Amino acid sequence: MTTVTEDSELAGLRDALGLLKDREQVAQRLLESSAKHSFDPDKELDWDAPTEDGKWFWPPELVSLYDTPLWRRMSEEQRMDLARHEAASLASLGIWFEIILMQLLVRHIYDKSVTSAHVRYALTEIADECRHSMMFARMIEKGGAPTYPVTKLNHNLARVLKTVSTTPGSFACTLLGEEILDWMQRLTFPDERVQTIVRGVTRIHVVEEARHVRYAREELRRQMVTAPRWERELTRISSGEAARVFSIAFVNPQVYTNVGLDRREAVAQVKASGHRREVMQSGAKRLTDFLDDIGVLRGAGRRLWKSSGLLA
Repeated sequence: MTTVTEDSELAGLRDALGLLKDREQVAQRLLESSAKHSFDPDKELDWDAPTEDGKWFWPPELVSLYDTPLWRRMSEEQRMDLARHEAASLASLGIWFEIILMQLLVRHIYDKSVTSAHVRYALTEIADECRHSMMFARMIEKGGAPTYPVTKLNHNLARVLKTVSTTPGSFACTLLGEEILDWMQRLTFPDERVQTIVRGVTRIHVVEEARHVRYAREELRRQMVTAPRWERELTRISSGEAARVFSIAFVNPQVYTNVGLDRREAVAQVKASGHRREVMQSGAKRLTDFLDDIGVLRGAGRRLWKSSGLLA
């Protein structure tokens, strides 16, 4: 007796990128990769080693104020201190985002076969994200900067998102949170100017996030082909709004106050910075090209992406 699976029913479907891949085959490959290339940060990284004098906690070119008039007036010590606080701010944002992602993944698999490779990989990814969140928290503590929670408004907007998000909307938001940070971390882990512990954290995250991005991309492609029109339209709007919120929350402005800068002046200079705009758009380009190809960046949603500053 032949069992008709969801994938066999969808065989032959394609989008602008080509034929959709078999969901189970993709998940099986990701499970095999996870078995070979997963890390325990508690054992992999030397958390007891002292931080290194003269090394950055984040590459200076990725610090929000880099190449602004204010940056040029700052001492090297103050620049490095800002980088340390921004690293903590980004790690705090990453933890917040990964907690959201874990809940969205649990919702995604709730009605699916628990013996499928697709569900097993989702559970594997949730375990990865648990370790990442703990790793980021340890990195914040190691750097000696405070945590930087998002605003209460954004915290509660995310609470709504977790409750009402559609499946394609969830995976579009997942990619938004993963791919820009991933681009920055790919520049960070080979950079010998950066603290060894930060390079170790970003290396682990890059290796494991590559699988998470593949999983989310393949599922979003499938959803944008098979979801009803209203759901595709809602995904375009919700991802654009998420991009707008994400771009605002990317660096907590409290970091400027905490290193002795005028907060309003710093925020204004970041907004006016051509270098910062280029960094954010470069970080998002691989994602926005993909979303454009599969039909997410259309209509009002595209306008929201442009207003976020992540899309040129």
